[in-house]
Amino acid sequence: MDTKPPNSIWTFLTNHGHVLICLAADSDLRLRDVAERVGITERAVQRIVTDLEDGGYIERVKEGRRNHYKINASMPLRHPVEEHCQVDDLIKMVTTVKR
Repeated sequence: MDTKPPNSIWTFLTNHGHVLICLAADSDLRLRDVAERVGITERAVQRIVTDLEDGGYIERVKEGRRNHYKINASMPLRHPVEEHCQVDDLIKMVTTVKR
């Protein structure tokens, strides 16, 4: 079986998932740093953070000139296929699996 990555670039998680995971790993990250890690623009990260806030998945807390992000880990995932899982399940899966 060939284990080389395919030529087309796609991932199993959305950019929303990637941003959420980055903020869960380091709640003090600047959005510029999140954008770099995810591979999208800072403006796209700003839109995603707004979506996550509006949906109740994160809370932005201003600390001086910086933002700190609190993750609402008990929120259900949004798609019907995984809505039986919570945000915490996703975070644990991604942060604990190393192969």
